[in-house]
Amino acid sequence: MTSLDKPTEDTQAEDAPQQDARAATEAALFEAFGGVRGMVETVLPGLLFVTIFTINKDLHWSAIAALAVSVVLVVVRLAMRDTVKHAFSGVFGVAFGVVFAMMTGNAKDFYLPGMLYTLGLALAYIVTTLCGVPLIGLILGPVFKENLSWRTRNPGRKKAYAKASWAWGLILLAKCAILFPLYWWANTAQLGWVLVALKIPPFLLAVWLTWVFLAKAPAPIDVFAEMEAAEKAAEEKQTAAEAAGARHRREG
Repeated sequence: MTSLDKPTEDTQAEDAPQQDARAATEAALFEAFGGVRGMVETVLPGLLFVTIFTINKDLHWSAIAALAVSVVLVVVRLAMRDTVKHAFSGVFGVAFGVVFAMMTGNAKDFYLPGMLYTLGLALAYIVTTLCGVPLIGLILGPVFKENLSWRTRNPGRKKAYAKASWAWGLILLAKCAILFPLYWWANTAQLGWVLVALKIPPFLLAVWLTWVFLAKAPAPIDVFAEMEAAEKAAEEKQTAAEAAGARHRREG
């Protein structure tokens, strides 16, 4: 490799901020959506329900097993002093499904609350984007320490959030377009296995597209750092004023 082929220090310096931004985006998405463990906690209760129901067709045992494993996942997180928001959301989702299925006596209704939630979430992504406040920006803004600064001060980032929200909304709508007809036409086992199969791939696709859009967007504005800098400047100004006042009193 000649000296002309080697990357210059200026090129490396220009690439460093972009690499840092991509790394920060990956870390933020991992934190916001729970990573591998969060996906396992999302899939496991439904997988256990449909497996047991496929074997013995017993709604009660299937529901109890799904709810029990959800509670165990929360207890494990509490014991490890880890964040429990993803596990807790799984418990509530499974609990709603169990209650609904027990009330109607129809095992397929175990999946209905989650399906309705998916539909509502898809519409929320689309509607908030149309209103100029894309939902993915509201979710990730605090994670990136930018809060809502992207709305008025960072138009390139707002555009990226809008694209990501459209991606999430359309992917979830496509998922609903598959599941709701199966709710009416397929049996419980068929619906359950399709739903389990559709848990991870659409999610990973949406997360990947979000990463693609945000990795190309301008860096977030750290409003927390700005507030800290402003507080520090105010303190320094006050200290300087007090020193000036003390000096004036001594000279007077």
